[in-house]
Amino acid sequence: MRIAVAGGTGAIGTLVVEQLKNAGHEPVVLARSAGCDLTNRSAVEQWLVDCQTVIDVSGASTASAAASMRYFTQSTANLVSVGRESGVQNHVALSIIGAATVDSGYYAGKAAQERMLQMLPGGYTLLRTTQFHEFIGQNVGRLGAGPVQMAPKMRMQPIAGSEVAAALVALAGGPAQGVVLDLAGPQEEYAPDLIAKYLKSRGKSPKIVEVPVPGPMGKAMRDGRLLPGSSARLGHETFEAWLARQ
Repeated sequence: MRIAVAGGTGAIGTLVVEQLKNAGHEPVVLARSAGCDLTNRSAVEQWLVDCQTVIDVSGASTASAAASMRYFTQSTANLVSVGRESGVQNHVALSIIGAATVDSGYYAGKAAQERMLQMLPGGYTLLRTTQFHEFIGQNVGRLGAGPVQMAPKMRMQPIAGSEVAAALVALAGGPAQGVVLDLAGPQEEYAPDLIAKYLKSRGKSPKIVEVPVPGPMGKAMRDGRLLPGSSARLGHETFEAWLARQ
């Protein structure tokens, strides 16, 4: 099957592409670095030719609600409308548990993406997951790793990116299902603890300073709204196990 992967060069996208190849599919990578601007309809038209399914794991490098909403509404509208015209039967999109509830900052764009998918005609499959184990390393990179390491106060239940990729590939191989069960990691964790473990595995032991992120987003990070509900499916690989194989 010829499957388009929007955001196929990102942390999750590269895992999706690899697993599609291993399953015998033909992945088509849609990413700006590959020459496809998802917010440009004509560019998307050129890349979706003969694709039966789309997996959208694209993202925007912004914390601005306005910029995030602009990106996700434009890219989703292009992918879905062009996909329908090209014969795509199943648009598989990855979102974040709690995005629709928080609807702030980057999450506002994901919430807008979810609303758009449910309004536009045609078949879609929406999978919401918690943050990935890979998210911890990204935070270290953003917040620096000198003698003092800042860490956001955040309750989370992270999952291995490879397990998310496997779930998306499985969904892409079947018919559109609408909103499916959420997917989360095996256990609740605390972000500062995970950052300390991540740095220790790299021979570093800075002082960890816990920082409460301001605004609605920070409140959601602390009050548990980003954690999965009781009906969510749980992955298997713990953060420690994931860290050990890096």
